[in-house]
Amino acid sequence: MTQAKDTARANDGADPVRISAYLAEFLAAARWEDIPSEVRHEAKRSLMNYFATGLGGCSDAAVATASAVLARFAGSATATVVGRRERGDMLSAAFLNAMSANVFDFDDTHARTIIHPTAPVAPALFALAETSRMTGQQLLLAFVLGVEAECRIGNAISPGHYQRGWHITSTCGVFGAAVAIGRILGLDAERMKWALGNASAQASGLVETLGSMSKSISVGNAARNGLVSALLAEQNFFGPDRPLEGARGFLRVTGENPDFSCITQGLGEQWELLSNAYKPYPCGVVLNPVIEACLELSKKPELSIAAIERIEITGYPLLRERTDRAHVVTGREAQVSAQHAVAVVLTRGRAGLAEFSDACVAEPALRALGGKVAFVDDANYAVESARVTIRMGPARPPLSCLIEQARGSTARPLSDADLEQKLKDLALYGKSGCDPQPLIAAIWALDGAADAGALMPLAAGRK
Repeated sequence: MTQAKDTARANDGADPVRISAYLAEFLAAARWEDIPSEVRHEAKRSLMNYFATGLGGCSDAAVATASAVLARFAGSATATVVGRRERGDMLSAAFLNAMSANVFDFDDTHARTIIHPTAPVAPALFALAETSRMTGQQLLLAFVLGVEAECRIGNAISPGHYQRGWHITSTCGVFGAAVAIGRILGLDAERMKWALGNASAQASGLVETLGSMSKSISVGNAARNGLVSALLAEQNFFGPDRPLEGARGFLRVTGENPDFSCITQGLGEQWELLSNAYKPYPCGVVLNPVIEACLELSKKPELSIAAIERIEITGYPLLRERTDRAHVVTGREAQVSAQHAVAVVLTRGRAGLAEFSDACVAEPALRALGGKVAFVDDANYAVESARVTIRMGPARPPLSCLIEQARGSTARPLSDADLEQKLKDLALYGKSGCDPQPLIAAIWALDGAADAGALMPLAAGRK
């Protein structure tokens, strides 16, 4: 048994007053040999999806504006900005690449927490990889461990953390980035704990910002600040002894009755990356089953859009909490609006990026149809399931469709080929001029690469 597994088993059900220390010990001790083959492959799938969404979002106005602002303060241009011709300093590139990967809400999702795990972690790693040589195996190991840390921390405070208004991708993502960079820097357990502490001082992000450009700030900060957290810890910039479980540590302050066992139970044996899923639609993941139901209903010959009086969405309460947005005015807001998603999919029979654009949101007929949507909360539903029922008056029988597991969920995952096609499609949408095929090949071969940073120029913009 490896040292990391010895550490994890010894800490299973650990004393909650030393959770941070136990986690740091595992993270510092883990080795590539500890990572099962299916987890290694899932890491590459996550990175395939990351570059897809980054290339899709690279020309978004939020990314372009942030790039112009940060250029005024930039250091040496050492790092690639995905899908763009300009390069940036390491911190700015990490910030911008996290923004572009998440800006369309088309990135991966950890099922239990609804964290988008890759957007905060991968950009920090690849920014460092262009200035500090590392192998593909080293980067993949660091990525797996970063995702493990952020998702386990998220597990411990879910669902209350998000319900209280914390944007969990940002607040937990900074820990993932700090851990990943800490592994590349070779931090020992004490310094890894300091990296967690430095990250805890910068964990922020609010659900209130969803649908606005401001959301992208906290996602970008998670990557950049996680990188800074580990770099500081490497230089003996010490943090609190119990950054996670302390009386005023991250878990107790931002969570309701945190479950400390989520941090250590099964550590090194149950991998959170295997609970990661990839979206077929560019919107909040809780909308996936709703969209799938509407796609099915849109094919029904009995459906008459003009006759619709009421559209009921039945699902887990989080669906309403996150997507009850009846009066959206931008495509960005539409990504988390059930009213818009239902209206556009029933009308067009599609759910691509064009269906969540500013122009589409402005269509009066879609706004009117979205106004007929009503929510029915049912805690017996899984987050991945939903029912859509269309009522067209007493003269017509209602139409209903239940989706228990939407395409793209862990039960119905996108295939490797699906992810490759997603990258090709989004590279075209983002208009970067990037040739996707060499990038796809390099991602699948990353575990054999002597220089992980050599992959990044393949994702640069050409126009």
